[in-house]
Amino acid sequence: MFEVFVESHFSAAHRLLDYPGNCAHCHGHNWTVRVFFQTEGLNELGMALDFRAAKTSLQKVLSTLDHKDLNQVPELAGLNPSCEIISRHIYRAVAADINGPAVKVARVTVCETPTAGATYFE
Repeated sequence: MFEVFVESHFSAAHRLLDYPGNCAHCHGHNWTVRVFFQTEGLNELGMALDFRAAKTSLQKVLSTLDHKDLNQVPELAGLNPSCEIISRHIYRAVAADINGPAVKVARVTVCETPTAGATYFE
């Protein structure tokens, strides 16, 4: 089994609804995102996945979040835009684009600071 990943980032604001503290106020983060893919085999070039395809898929979803108020992003409507919710959203978007018989999204980690984040997997 092989596991490969791509990493990117985006900047966005959010506020956590009903949160009993400062995070209830609008504030921003420079979010870091890692998407991990798994496969049992390699292609004819000896690669698990073309990193270009993985990065393109990730950038497609991050472009809908970058420099936005996450509380206003339609795909997150009605949800509290926590790291957990954002990691699930990115997982599902990339999985819809990349998952197949040869390779699948294993997990997505989203960090709002260098020392705090969340991972989603199915």
